[in-house]
Amino acid sequence: MAEQSIPRPIILALTGASGSAYGLRLLECLLQAGQPVYLLISKAALLVLATETELDIPARPKEMADFFTARFGVAAELLTVYSREDWMSPVASGSHRARAMVVCPCTTGTLAGIAAGTSDNLIERAADVMLKEQRRLILVPRETPFSAIHLENMLRLSRLGVTILPANPGFYHRPKTIAEIIDFIVARILDQLDIAHQLAPRWGE
Repeated sequence: MAEQSIPRPIILALTGASGSAYGLRLLECLLQAGQPVYLLISKAALLVLATETELDIPARPKEMADFFTARFGVAAELLTVYSREDWMSPVASGSHRARAMVVCPCTTGTLAGIAAGTSDNLIERAADVMLKEQRRLILVPRETPFSAIHLENMLRLSRLGVTILPANPGFYHRPKTIAEIIDFIVARILDQLDIAHQLAPRWGE
């Protein structure tokens, strides 16, 4: 019974698109909600994080996990970080327990790799597993404009049941800070994952 009370992990992947703040805020919200997370961060994502934030994030998986759990004030066992080439990690197999995967932000290159099923790295392989096991997969592209290739890849994945959730915030709630704009998108992702939150007002409420 004790095992059943523990939420099944969610895989969160950050890739090299601009918009790393979305991924970081989502990670924070998931962990603070008591949701176990398997974290994957691409090499390009680390470069973007260094450009867009003031954070000095360690590159080694264990040190990175310690960094984030300390920063967000959560239990160490909630977060596991896997390296980009750790093919022995649970996320590389359909036998793992993860119930959903979010790629946030998602580069169009990662989008293309997932659509083609190439599995050239652990992020693409983990997404491929979610597809073949028919589990929830959410991609958060942050690119503009989209080319016909991008759109065709999105359509192909959408027809397979993937949720395409572009980082296009609304403004009807009249955000006053960048944090409120970020929370608008993170709130939509949490809704898709059926995780309760109070990040942004809902239309009509």
